Amino acid sequence: MWCKKFVEDFKKFALKGNVIDLAVAVVIWTAFGKIVSSLVADIITPLIWIVLGWVDFTNLKYTIWASSITYGNFLQSIFDFMIIAFAIFIFVTILSKAWEKLRKKEEAACVAEAPKKADEVLLLEEIRDLLKK
Repeated sequence: MWCKKFVEDFKKFALKGNVIDLAVAVVIWTAFGKIVSSLVADIITPLIWIVLGWVDFTNLKYTIWASSITYGNFLQSIFDFMIIAFAIFIFVTILSKAWEKLRKKEEAACVAEAPKKADEVLLLEEIRDLLKK
């Protein structure tokens, strides 16, 4: 009995709009992550190595007796993370500024399209204001 209730509750949870939206976001983010990783590995990192000279962190290691501590992989992961974080920051900044610019244009268009009051309405408002005084 509890199993049937559990399955029903799980269906309700899994089929909610928020969960489906989250799943779509994860899939899109995964694809975007691959694009950013390729950008870092294939374009940005080689350009940095050209400017700074070729340095490969992945070969750095510390050997004690028969075991090796490959701290270079860790350093390379940190370096990759910093580049990816910076690339995402630039992308989000450009996107948010473009969005803000578009929003301001739409607001300006809405303000510009506001209907003007008819002369009769303006005259009646003026009379009303004079009567209030």
